[in-house]
Amino acid sequence: MSFRGLQFVLVVICALVAQVVAADEQLAPAELEKLRAAMEAPGTGLKVIGAQSSDIAGLYEVELEDGPLVYATKKGDFFIVGDLYAVTADGYVNLAEQRRDKERAEKLAQIKREDMIIFSPEGETRAYVSVFFDDTCYYCQKLHQGVPELNKNGVEVRYLAYPRAGVGSDAFKQLASAWCDKDPQATLNKLVSKTAVPENVCEGNPVAAQFKLGQELGVRGTPAIITQTGQMIPGYRTAAELMGDLGLN
Repeated sequence: MSFRGLQFVLVVICALVAQVVAADEQLAPAELEKLRAAMEAPGTGLKVIGAQSSDIAGLYEVELEDGPLVYATKKGDFFIVGDLYAVTADGYVNLAEQRRDKERAEKLAQIKREDMIIFSPEGETRAYVSVFFDDTCYYCQKLHQGVPELNKNGVEVRYLAYPRAGVGSDAFKQLASAWCDKDPQATLNKLVSKTAVPENVCEGNPVAAQFKLGQELGVRGTPAIITQTGQMIPGYRTAAELMGDLGLN
């Protein structure tokens, strides 16, 4: 069955199941070990990190190392890959994406401000976005042109490095040079305007770690915009469109 088909099955299950359990109830250690033993079968490459109850009685959210969230029986003898949807009077609600939003927000909250390149409003900050950024990306350059307008309207832009060509690439060195500079905002502005800057890859710069974090959070291209609630908005947005996404129009 295709991934889209699995998603449909989950939606149907949500509509039919009457009994709902409380989410975030962790499996007891002994039960987790039984589930882990069943799912980590030889040759599968699966590694279970943790499990907790889902919104469907009898199914548990299972977190895999370097893998998607799956839904499994308590014994681990069956599992489903795909997003879990709730059926409401207003339509479908993607519960799996809501969980990912929360996880993204929590992980981004752990990043120190000094490890980001931040463009802040002069007045009140009404909202902020975190942006995984590569200065060689055309649409990142276009997004950056709208930063003054976002700042003017109270939106803070927090850049994180995401060299699409990977660690050690020319893009990596350029981004590291901005992050390592005494005036990172000015250096980033120069890079976006295609002005050459001296290479300055300092020890301990956060570019590689931020690239890895982006991959963990599901970034597949740049720019990748994440709101303060953890919602990911992939791709370019004009300042006006992003203001609308943030409910600030």
